[in-house]
Amino acid sequence: MPWGGKPRRSASSIVADTESGYHLLTVHGYSRTKGVPTGERVKSRPFVVGGHRWRIDYYPNGVRSEVADYVSLSLMLDEDEDDLAAAPAVKAQFDIRLAGEAAAEDALAAASVDEFTPGRGCVYTTFVAREELEGSEHLRNDSFTVRCDIVVVRDYRAEDAAVGFVSVPPCDLRRDLAGLLETEKGADVVFDVGGETIAAHRCVLAARSSVFAAELFGPMKEGCSTAAGIVVRVEDMEAEVFRALLRFAYTGQLPETRKEDEDVTCQHLLVAADRYGMRRLKLICEEKLCECINVGSAAIVLALAEQHHCQGLKKACFDFLAAPANLRAVVATEGFQHLSRSCPSLMAEVITMSLGIS
Repeated sequence: MPWGGKPRRSASSIVADTESGYHLLTVHGYSRTKGVPTGERVKSRPFVVGGHRWRIDYYPNGVRSEVADYVSLSLMLDEDEDDLAAAPAVKAQFDIRLAGEAAAEDALAAASVDEFTPGRGCVYTTFVAREELEGSEHLRNDSFTVRCDIVVVRDYRAEDAAVGFVSVPPCDLRRDLAGLLETEKGADVVFDVGGETIAAHRCVLAARSSVFAAELFGPMKEGCSTAAGIVVRVEDMEAEVFRALLRFAYTGQLPETRKEDEDVTCQHLLVAADRYGMRRLKLICEEKLCECINVGSAAIVLALAEQHHCQGLKKACFDFLAAPANLRAVVATEGFQHLSRSCPSLMAEVITMSLGIS
């Protein structure tokens, strides 16, 4: 250290570069799967988390004879050896639980980092006793759903850490942009939506949506100029839905909604996102709607998926309708009558599926 001076200080940190996601697996016709012999499995469809393909193996009567009274589940890396030539092992943490149970954050944080290679998986040998499952609320209409959370650890890196007298706060851009929208400071466009006026900033919207860019800056830009700026009339959309769309454009966040209103809000927002070419918002709404499908909404959501080219959402609807009891109940709803009128092409697919499961 310098003569008579203080010791120099420095600090660094090691950071895990991760990517996370989860997969929902529903077992329909659980009672029929009990005929699968002990040690034999049924594979889920593959899914992607962290850039890698995975699957869940379902053992209705346990992975081996000692646990024949349990349901066993295993998480497998569903990739070929050639896919992993550059990285022979995938490091990941994971947690599997019955959907609807307490959040997995703590369990996932405490989980060890396992190495996965093709053909090698991690097994929940005694995931749930069959007697316990059959007496629980998780088994409904002879079906139950499990949720698998995965955190893929891509790499570890070293970073300099702050030390000394200056502490830099996290980025507050999202908060500042939200304030800009709320205060309307510097707004140069006004939208007339359902008789209400909503002010915004053309540059922000154009940066977030090619449709807004064409409307507000392109040669075919809509609206008329006034002292308050450009005025654009928005047809066939509720003001609250448009406000939610703008909030996402400024902050990347959805508005807070009551749980019972979430599915309807997502339906309207999906339509708005598709209309304005906001792909990420559309996918977020599609993902949320996949988790909200029930007898009352299945037909409406299926029509929405068909009209707005949401293939994942369409598959989720057909997965729900694959249960005979669900299909019979949905056919009796008003939504199904609307589906038959608005999307007649879908009826052939529904009829074909019903013949296959009758």
